[in-house]
Amino acid sequence: MPADLIEKTDRYEGMFADALAEAEIAVPASTPLGDAAAEIREMALSYLEDGRHFRETDDPVNALAAFSYGYGWLDAGVRMGLFEIPDETHLFTMT
Repeated sequence: MPADLIEKTDRYEGMFADALAEAEIAVPASTPLGDAAAEIREMALSYLEDGRHFRETDDPVNALAAFSYGYGWLDAGVRMGLFEIPDETHLFTMT
């Protein structure tokens, strides 16, 4: 089982980092929606950093939880139309 957890944590980290790289803010920065998009991106980046910290401290359970939670924040922003994503991506539930 630990090998499965490590593999899944590695996979989620990679997918989440790729998703962050693909998602572009789609609303004007100087609006309340722009503020919301910036806050969601900041939360997602924070969870990516937290997950990487947990991995470095040999805590894959919390690393996976952080990657999953941050990915959920980002995906919710995409669903709300705050971010644009490439049409051909497989990294979000909207595709």
